[in-house]
This record gives sequence, structure tokens and C-alpha cells, in this order.
Amino acid sequence: MLDSTPKEIIERKGGMINPAKTCQPIGAMYAALGIHKCLPHSHGSQGCCSYHRMHLTRHFRDPVMASTSSFTEGASVFGGVANLKTAIKNVFSIYNPDVMAVHTTCLSETIGDDIPKIIKTSEVPEGKLVIHTNTPSYQGSHITGFSNMTKSMVSYLCEVTKEVKEERVNLIPGFINPSDMREIKRLTKLMGIDFIMFPDTSGVLDTPMTGEFIMYPAGGTKIEDIREAGNSKVTLALGSYASSDAANTLERKCKVPAFTMKTPIGIKATDELIMMLRQKFTQEVPYELEEERGQLVDIMTDNHFQFHGKKVAVFGDPDIVVAMTEFLLDLGMLPVHVLTGTPGMTIGVSVGNFEAEIKAMLDEAGVKGRVKAAGDLFELHQWIKNEPVDLLIGNTYGKYIARAEDLPFVRVGFPVLDRSVHSYFPIVGYKGAMRLLEMITNALLERQDRDASDEDFELVM
Repeated sequence: MLDSTPKEIIERKGGMINPAKTCQPIGAMYAALGIHKCLPHSHGSQGCCSYHRMHLTRHFRDPVMASTSSFTEGASVFGGVANLKTAIKNVFSIYNPDVMAVHTTCLSETIGDDIPKIIKTSEVPEGKLVIHTNTPSYQGSHITGFSNMTKSMVSYLCEVTKEVKEERVNLIPGFINPSDMREIKRLTKLMGIDFIMFPDTSGVLDTPMTGEFIMYPAGGTKIEDIREAGNSKVTLALGSYASSDAANTLERKCKVPAFTMKTPIGIKATDELIMMLRQKFTQEVPYELEEERGQLVDIMTDNHFQFHGKKVAVFGDPDIVVAMTEFLLDLGMLPVHVLTGTPGMTIGVSVGNFEAEIKAMLDEAGVKGRVKAAGDLFELHQWIKNEPVDLLIGNTYGKYIARAEDLPFVRVGFPVLDRSVHSYFPIVGYKGAMRLLEMITNALLERQDRDASDEDFELVM
């Protein structure tokens, strides 16, 4: 007789197969694009910079500008000091940005180039700035790179110039689309609160078609505004993995109290953002926001029968996945497989632990599920084979799992390469939650319609 006793699941101890992340410099490049008239600079080989630009361009469907130190064999052996000095001189003379944001790559990190020393001994025109961050690709993920570059903005630029703090909030949005940044700013404006958002890629990677090429679009946070962030009353880091390190650095440097919150995806996380703004600035919540929330609750109620008890697998960037898991639980769904490719602990400060945070949510809801940080899509696929789900949520690379397992698939996060227009519509706030509900509901209904058509066909045959 065959032994039907369940076997112990063997887990891999090393190696990654199809990682659920990409490398640090992409995040650093994206953050740098959120500064007005800033040119990101990749200190490494030309191929690295080309890949990072291509990946961002394919996601946003907008041209991404960046320069490179263009390492050759000589620089790879002897270091890239001369390359970076020449690059700084050429970038300002040819492209004339206000600020050049240097990030490293695997190659320059392995060599050990002293970037701050190189910058200090380079020819930087008067009135221009060069900032930098270290982004070794063999550590962390693109979220780590975004965090590191945002932290460098604070380290290089933020100042305290006033004795009394301004009635203003600093918003550090995390690695989200320009549309999401616009929505967060809209919510803050409706609350009647002055703000500084940095970085801010709205108006940079969602620009209108005018027929003219503009090297530096109108969007992005201005240098003077980032400096002024040191005089704000409070800082809200919207996502512990991408934003908290910069917020805590600003608190230490400029004595601006920092509060780390979830990315405002779903009803609960958006409520927490609105209530935090209301509490810190004693503002009333306007009827317009109450109406939006009421509409969201109405949609959730009307479609509850579609969501209740459905098993979901969700993967992607940790800040997105944490908030998305909370929203799925609010809908009555069961996120039984939750995975991120980013290492589990918050970079720089011990603010969050991905696995502990997700497991606490699942335990509170009475849901049993698998949770993993620094995981890969091969493992997620194995989980789904062992315990099938009704829906998959994640970035473009989940389509191979969805295709193999015949699953409804909702594309959320970075990168989304096989669909367009997504970066123009938010998933944050009450409006963003309504859009997520539409995407989830339609994905599930399309499956039901197809299954019903197959049954009708079989009856006819």
C-alpha cells in the first residue's frame, strides 16, 4: 500500500528562483526623478543604467532620463574616480540640471569608490548640487534603493532655519505611482493642510503630450521645498520599508516628529491617514471625503458575496503587500499566501518586520496562511500548487503563475509591463480602493462567466 501520510515540506535554504524584486539602483533612480530638475546618475557600467531606465520607462510609458559613468575594463579594475569626475563636469555643462543624484551599482560598490570624496574634489558649478547614495544591488531590493536615496535627500538638503515649526506636514509617499502621489496630495488639500511631499514624481512621469521634448518637466519637489521640510511640524512616512528611514533621519537631524503609517491602500489605512492629519492639525474632515468613504462602503457591501471566503495569493513590494493584505481581510477574503522579495526587516531602523506584521493580521482575523519575506515566485507557485487559491494579486511577473494555474489575476505594484494606463489611476485613498474593488470584482466575474459558458457548451454537446 502507498503511504498516504503527509510529508514534511522541504524548504530551500539558499538560492533564488525568479526573485519577487529587482535591484536597488532602480528605486534610487525613481526617487531621484521626484526632485525637480534632477538628473539621476548611475555610477557603474552603461548596461546597468540602460536596464534601469528601460524598466522604469516600460512601467510608466514615459521616457526616463539618466546619465552613467560608463565604466570600461580599466575603471572596473582601477576604480571609477576619473569617470565620475568627468561625468559631473559633462552633466552640468551639457544637460544643466539643478541637482545630480548619484547612486552606485554592484561594480562600483565592489571596487569601493569613495563617492563623497570624489564629489568634494569634482568641479561642481556654483549654485548646483550633487547628492549621492550607496545602492549595492546584491543587498535589499528596489525598495531599499528608494529608501536610501530619499534618506540622502534629507541628509544633504533638509535644514532648520526657523525657531518655530510651520503648520505643515511632510509626506514621504514611498515607491508608488505618480497617480497615487497626486491622490495623497488631493486628500491632504481637502483637509486644508499645507504640505511638502518628497520625492514627488507626479508631473514628471505622467506628463501630457505637447509635441515637444522637455528634459526637465514641471513636476518634482523643488530643492527649496526639501530644505524647508526641516521646518515642518510633522512628517508622515507612508510605508515603513520605503519611507521610514528618511522620516527618522529628518527627526534626528531637524527635530521634526516622525510617524510611520501604512501606505493608504484600502479603507482602514486611508482612515488612519485622515485621522492622523485631523489629530495633528485639528482640522475637520470635509463632507467630500465622507461621501467618498460612504461610496466605498456601499460598494464593499453590495459585492460582499463575491469576496467572502475567497482565497487569495498576494505578492510584491512590502509596503503595498502589507496594506493590500489588510484590505483583503476587510473584504472578507482569505490571503493564504503572502510574499515579498524584499528582506523582512525595515532598512536602517527596526520599525517593522514583514512576516510578523502580516502574521499578526492573519491571526487576528483567524486566517491560516503562509508568509515570507525575501521570497521568490518559484516558491509562491509551489504554495499555490499545494493549496490552490481563487485569485492572484501582484506585478506583471505573476502572469506566468496565473497562466499555469488558470487563475484570475489582478496586476498591482511595480513593475506592470504588459498593461498600460495603470500608472494614471491611483490605488490609494478611497477612490483608489474603489478601483481595486472594480479590478478584483471583474477578475472574479470573468472567471465565473467563463466557467458558466463552459458548462453551457458541455450541456449542448
